[in-house]
Amino acid sequence: MALKFCANLNFMFLEASSFLGRYRAAKAAGFQGVEGPYPPADISPESLKTVLDEAGLKQILMNIALGDAQGGQFGCAALPGWEPQFLANLERTVEYAKAVGCGKIHIMAGKLDGTATDAHDRTYLANLRLAAPILERNNIIGVIEPINKYAVPGYYLSCYDKAIQTITSVGSPNLKLMFDIFHAQHIRGNITNSIRELAAHIGHVQLAQVPGRNEPDSDGELNFRHVLQVLGTEGQYADGWVGCEYRPVGDTVEGLRWLRDFGYWQ
Repeated sequence: MALKFCANLNFMFLEASSFLGRYRAAKAAGFQGVEGPYPPADISPESLKTVLDEAGLKQILMNIALGDAQGGQFGCAALPGWEPQFLANLERTVEYAKAVGCGKIHIMAGKLDGTATDAHDRTYLANLRLAAPILERNNIIGVIEPINKYAVPGYYLSCYDKAIQTITSVGSPNLKLMFDIFHAQHIRGNITNSIRELAAHIGHVQLAQVPGRNEPDSDGELNFRHVLQVLGTEGQYADGWVGCEYRPVGDTVEGLRWLRDFGYWQ
């Protein structure tokens, strides 16, 4: 499978003077696709669609709208009492995604004040079961992502076994796993076998070096030449897009040399 790389605009091209400027900068740097946060309130679907069309870019993935979720970030899918907000955020994101031609939504679970309880588990499963037919009707893939405790302490979903159990319980072809290599290394390691074991459930992949969350060729724990080779040959998932969700060490464009050194770009 040929891997394709999309720029994560929550982390990359922050040198641009505006949110939409990040899109233009990503295209100028050579990207064909982008992913990132739900756009700010002052960015209409029409204005984003115009920039995407002008640049010839595809919006591959979008985080769910966060609305008034706890702490203003990280979603609310697992938070009891926030079910109306979850549904409103999902429906809002689906409509925006359809308007700009985005086929994947990252459904975020939320941060907890303490340990997860049965109530959190029931809420999460019920919300995802509610989301599944909405995603299916609109031909959108929802992805759920285990996030490591060092990056986001208290995030509800921090276990791959729990993620797969949830996906299996929902039983929808439109609910998949976000396999973020950065988080996977922190949570379970053994990346080669993790790709092989989880491939059937993966709907999207993201990457960053560990532990610094920088470019794949920066110093760290992982040999990304090998990891990406395994992903390309054995991680037969979805559409082959890989999100570059890393913090550039310096200038974003200068840091893209790894794509050429690894043989993915000319």
